[in-house]
Amino acid sequence: MLCHLRTTRRAVETSAMLERSRMISSKTVVDGKNRLHAEITKSKGRDVLNDPVFNKGLAFPSTERDRMGLRGLLPSVVRSMKEQEKIVMDELCSSWSERKDDMIDKDEAILKSGIHKEDVRRKEVLMGLHERNETLYYKIIMDNFLEMSRIIYTPTVGWACARYSGLYKKPRGMFFSWKDKGEFASMVFNWDSEKVDVVVVTDGSRVLGLGDLGIGGLGISIGKLDLYIAAGGFHPRRVLPVVIDVGTDNPKLRNDPNYMGLVNPRLQGWEYYEVIDEFMEAVALRWPKALVQFEDFQTKHAIKLLQRYKNNFLMFNDDIQGTAATVLAGLYGAMKLQGKPLSALASQKIVLVGAGSAATGVALTVRKAMVLRMGLTMEEAAERFYILDKDGLISKDRSNLSELDRIFYKLKDYARKETDMEGLQVLEVVKRVKPGILIGLTGVGGIFNEDVLTAMNHDPVNPPVIFALSNPTSHTECTPEEALRCTNGRAIYASGSPFTGVLYNGKAVYTSQCNNRFIFPGLGLGAALGQTGKLSSLMINKASEALVELITEEDLSRGAVFPDLADVRSVSCHLAARVIEQAMEEGLELGNEEAVRAAGKGFEALKVYIWGKMWYPSYRPLVYKMDNVSSECS
Repeated sequence: MLCHLRTTRRAVETSAMLERSRMISSKTVVDGKNRLHAEITKSKGRDVLNDPVFNKGLAFPSTERDRMGLRGLLPSVVRSMKEQEKIVMDELCSSWSERKDDMIDKDEAILKSGIHKEDVRRKEVLMGLHERNETLYYKIIMDNFLEMSRIIYTPTVGWACARYSGLYKKPRGMFFSWKDKGEFASMVFNWDSEKVDVVVVTDGSRVLGLGDLGIGGLGISIGKLDLYIAAGGFHPRRVLPVVIDVGTDNPKLRNDPNYMGLVNPRLQGWEYYEVIDEFMEAVALRWPKALVQFEDFQTKHAIKLLQRYKNNFLMFNDDIQGTAATVLAGLYGAMKLQGKPLSALASQKIVLVGAGSAATGVALTVRKAMVLRMGLTMEEAAERFYILDKDGLISKDRSNLSELDRIFYKLKDYARKETDMEGLQVLEVVKRVKPGILIGLTGVGGIFNEDVLTAMNHDPVNPPVIFALSNPTSHTECTPEEALRCTNGRAIYASGSPFTGVLYNGKAVYTSQCNNRFIFPGLGLGAALGQTGKLSSLMINKASEALVELITEEDLSRGAVFPDLADVRSVSCHLAARVIEQAMEEGLELGNEEAVRAAGKGFEALKVYIWGKMWYPSYRPLVYKMDNVSSECS
């Protein structure tokens, strides 16, 4: 109706009337002369953006952004009011029936992505609540964590990232672009929180299994920090989501007139690393105690950035180390489910399908655990692995092995000596090797087909361990129903995407989701609260072992390899305490003396201390503090 009236009115008004209307309503021209105005405000930075009178959205010109302390608080794109009006009117004039979304509109799309329209509706409700009342927002997430985690994180966060420019209403987090190079050190002071405990940063180049989403990658940083707050007890005023915009190689984004990021090809080489270097130095300048978590960077950069910063900054890469720690915990859980000690992992043959950053982290972390905890040599531990990429099994006869080694750290150590196995596909490898563990990190849906799964059921004594870890649901290597059906219900299965329970031969089987949310909130909490200075391999391994300590008999009876039923904050507290203990065992100098003293009183005392430092979403009395009250009396 609104759009119809608008069209009708324009049809009957003359161009002269329209011109006169614009002149009067805009107040830019009076008596034929330009009339200039300026608004005076004492607000700056985020206070301006939160003021509905002064906020211009993306229409602040670059000079005004610098003058008002807004650089970094908005995407780099600048839009005119006319462009803003068109976007809003397009939305107003499009009915629900006219709106198309290829991730949720069709039943086939829902099956592939795992995202339902109801998930999207809930996501929009929660986004609106977050803008009005953060305390209630996090209380709802905490009290309904299992249900809400699929809304604020995978799989629905993938939809939010892919639709970021269309969903954008109000900035949340910081935006650094390569065009701001040289200004990062000043930009961080535009963020008005004096204390930041954790920063989650992405360049949007490899978001989940969806590829290059550019500036939309900020959604994954936001989702991770929601879990840090809800699960790890971080204060919402002391976390910072960040996206570093270095361009995009996604043609769909480049051709989208509403896309908010830079449309140049992604920076490469030293020019790229100089931007990330400047960002890390700026964060260390403003918040020297902050933990920095890297998220969803391309494989070719992820390993190099981790190696570049891990010894000089309190940081980690969740795709490499967080995923790996979660997988290691799941493998420990599988050993426990088989009635074996954790050390039994050292005798397993592991087929790892996928050679990206996550697979790199899994291989490195599991091998290191076999060496540090189980007494194998580095060579013996590497022998336990059979690694495949898109061209099949990787042997020392691979023609581009040296090139691959630059992407997959120390891949040459894992390349098989049996050169006749070069290029063998998954089924051929499983039949020949007869592994006990099959892990998928390929992003290729259905690659673990019926033949592969049936071949995994070769051992009459030990059930096969099958981890299909790719996200979203459409990229999962196999479903729990397929794994159970092809192994006569024996498979110990975990997935990266959430699945409901499976009914097999009249028995409900609740397979686990091998999700980083089990690990990173507690791992990050221990490192940030303890001020450990760095995150070592042993600290990451300890987090995995700590998670297994929480698996109950009830979990095992359900076929779960993770403590799915445990209170999420209890999990984070337990892991954080073990991480702090491990840091002290390694002789690291902790910056938090209170944590050291608490640890000196025993493990339970340390947990009590950690509980006391967790933020809890509750309404507290507010007290007004006057600024600079004069001490002079009249």
